[in-house]
Amino acid sequence: MQKIVCLDLEGVLVPEIWISFAEKTGIEELKLTTRDVPDYDVLMRGRLKILREKNLKLKEIQQVISSMEPLDGALNFLNILRTKTQVIILSDTFNEFATPLMEKLRWPTLFCNHLITDQDGMIVSYKLRQNDGKFEAVKALQSIGFTVFAAGDSYNDLSMIKQADKGALFRSPKNIIEENGYLSHCTEYTELMEVIDIFLFNG
Repeated sequence: MQKIVCLDLEGVLVPEIWISFAEKTGIEELKLTTRDVPDYDVLMRGRLKILREKNLKLKEIQQVISSMEPLDGALNFLNILRTKTQVIILSDTFNEFATPLMEKLRWPTLFCNHLITDQDGMIVSYKLRQNDGKFEAVKALQSIGFTVFAAGDSYNDLSMIKQADKGALFRSPKNIIEENGYLSHCTEYTELMEVIDIFLFNG
C-alpha cells in the first residue's frame, strides 16, 4: 500500500504570511486569514482591495517574506518525515510568495496558486490552480493508488482532511476545533509525528 502525507504550509510549517505582512505594515485588516474567513475568494478580494488602497505592491510583500523563517521545529519535523514517506505541501498561497520559504524548507514539493500583477507590480488578481485544489489533489492521489494523510489548521484545509484516509488538525483555532470535534488535533510536531507514524506503520 502506497502512503503519502499532504501538509498545509502556513500555520503548519511557516508563519501566516499575511499576518506577518500586517504586523510589518500595521494594517490590522490584513490579519484575517482562512482561520477567520471560510470563503477564500472573499478573503482574497478584501486583501487586494486593501493593497490597492494603500498602494502596496508585490515587492513589498516579498521583502517581508524574505525575512521570515519556518516555525520552530518545522524543518526538523519535515526532514524526519521525508525519510519515512513522500510529502506534498498543499497550500492556497502563491508561487510568488512561497519561493523563499521553500528554500528554507529545503525545497519540498509544493502545489499552490499564482498571482497576476500589472506592469507596475501591483497585484490585480489571482489564479487558482483549480477550485478547492487541496481536496482535488488528495482525491487525485487516491485515484492513482495512494493512501493519504492530510493535516492543516484552517477552514480551507477541512475538505482535504475529510477526504484523506486519515487526517488531523494542527494548531487550529478554538472555533475550528469545536466545529470539528471528531478530528484529531495536535499542537506539537512530536504529537503530529506520532499520529502520522500510526498511519504509516500501523495500517
